[in-house]
Amino acid sequence: MTPLEATTPIAEWSSWLAGVPGVRFFIVVLSVVAGAVLARFVVRVIGRPVAKQFSRQSVAQTVVRGVRVGTITLAFLFGLWAVGFQFTDLLIGTAVLSAVVGIILAPLVGNFINGLFILADQPFEIGDMIELDDGTQGFIEDITIRYTKIFTLDNTFLVIPNGNMRDRDVTNYSAEDERTRRSTDVLVTYESDIDEGRRRIERAARDCESIINGGPDIRVGVARYNASPECRIQEFGDNGILLRLRYWVKKPYKLAKVQSELNTRIRDRLSDADVEMAYPHRHLVFDDTSGVAQVGLREDQPRDGVDAAGTGETPSGEQEVTTAGETGTAVGVDGRGEPDSDTRETPEPDRDTDGSLEPDVNRTTESSGTDDSVDRPP
Repeated sequence: MTPLEATTPIAEWSSWLAGVPGVRFFIVVLSVVAGAVLARFVVRVIGRPVAKQFSRQSVAQTVVRGVRVGTITLAFLFGLWAVGFQFTDLLIGTAVLSAVVGIILAPLVGNFINGLFILADQPFEIGDMIELDDGTQGFIEDITIRYTKIFTLDNTFLVIPNGNMRDRDVTNYSAEDERTRRSTDVLVTYESDIDEGRRRIERAARDCESIINGGPDIRVGVARYNASPECRIQEFGDNGILLRLRYWVKKPYKLAKVQSELNTRIRDRLSDADVEMAYPHRHLVFDDTSGVAQVGLREDQPRDGVDAAGTGETPSGEQEVTTAGETGTAVGVDGRGEPDSDTRETPEPDRDTDGSLEPDVNRTTESSGTDDSVDRPP
């Protein structure tokens, strides 16, 4: 039998179907439905063996999804072949369509490729608790070829395209071990009992139920850490001594609750001891080398219409400062702490050769409206 004779019944059947309106479309739809039913059956058959074959749940789910999509696609192509569709036309149309919408589909293709990288690199797995670079914390719900699903600790659902997921900094709290090491700083004064403060801080950590208290050392890489809480002196600061407590938390999703409970217990225990928490403060010390300043405040007021500078008086509210060793000079200081521009020297009275004061014969005094002359001494 020649290939032409073998294909003659199919060609005749296709010609007959071409004359019936809507039959081709119905056959294609029926093929897709049959493919979906077949895909569900195939997934049930291979689901368990695939899960045993791949240790990572995300990879196993990706393989199962690929089998489901592949089965439905084959059923669709079979329906097209049944109605006599020419696949050469499909290939030409696909090439033209790819050239036209290539730019539009570029982000989708990028997410697809990044999804493959995430599945291959294994930075996180379904069920891991992660923290994004913006502080969002949650659990990985699903990893697909196009996006990653996250359930946050606030009970919200977050879907991130794989292209964005690979560009972000992701902290995985449960990749190898759920136990998480944390630290808390406590600043105490220099006058406090440091040893007693360290013991009380460690007891406060041991009282928290979610903090690991004792047991074998916890290994991180090549290092080993004590599982019990430890409080050590971190540094001597400007305002006090910094004590740092290091401890391990059993579950990463309890970090916020543990931190609040620990801070409360630390405050309660330190308040009962001779340990005071420090805060920024300054001590000012004055001794005999600090210097002495004499400051006086003039209370007299200038008379109305009379210039204070002309009478030698200092207006009220201004300060007059006199330092030791200065004689015959009065320095006025205004309210801004600057020397008064009207300040002038007071002349020293004339003295005789023996040191006695010589009265000024030209000086007159005014008393009760009567002028009295001063006689010249003999």
